[in-house]
Amino acid sequence: MAHLVELDDPADPRLADYRDLRDVELRKHLEVEHGLFIAEGAKVVRRAVEGGFRPRSFLMAPRWLDGFADVLEVTEAPCYVVSEALAEEVTGFHVHRGALASLERRALPSIDDVLDGARSVLVLEDVVDHTNVGAIFRSGAALGFDAVLLAPRCADPLYRRSIKVGMGAVFQVPWTRLPDWYDALPTLSGRGFTTVALTLAADSSPIEAAVAGLDRVALVLGSEGHGLSTRWEQSADRRAIIPMAEGIDSLNVAAATAVACYVTARR
Repeated sequence: MAHLVELDDPADPRLADYRDLRDVELRKHLEVEHGLFIAEGAKVVRRAVEGGFRPRSFLMAPRWLDGFADVLEVTEAPCYVVSEALAEEVTGFHVHRGALASLERRALPSIDDVLDGARSVLVLEDVVDHTNVGAIFRSGAALGFDAVLLAPRCADPLYRRSIKVGMGAVFQVPWTRLPDWYDALPTLSGRGFTTVALTLAADSSPIEAAVAGLDRVALVLGSEGHGLSTRWEQSADRRAIIPMAEGIDSLNVAAATAVACYVTARR
């Protein structure tokens, strides 16, 4: 069972994992360096632990202990019990969802492992907003996608904001990063997937037609600003568009993913 430790000093070194959680650049370096990530909220923390991630520690106010007892019983990690005011001072925001946990990152799986048995895959190129990445994972999980592949410059799915927006879907859907950006899509085609790029290219067909009858499909989505690179757009097997009302050309990448996943899941 977790050992409860009451703390009252915001400078206590045992709270180092939780400092300045709103400082994105600082956290990116700190979390990678120390091999950790932060989960926020009782539901998300529970899903992380149930997903097999090993807790380093927990941080919560006294009023949340009873509701979290089942999780604390199955770990030896310390649980730091602090006032809500102290938690806010350490983290930089009001912790209103009950709990935080620092958990150990795991080595990323191989593409072979992630794609084993997969029929529907999301492939993201340079989606740099953590909120969008979290929402994309949530849509993929909700609509039955089997895996997510990320280009090297995509935002970290294990960043706190991404995990929170995705409600812990990152712990459910297998994912990894692509080691080779340039030939990523031809490689997927060689593995038996039809790559379908969401793009406004002139030869794009409606998403319903583009995915109809496909067995193994990889939906390819680009960055928030410029969309897909020319390389990825042209090397995809097919190009698809979500038809819009006159005067609107596109959706936010997270919203477009949800629509495309819905259509593809019912192909």
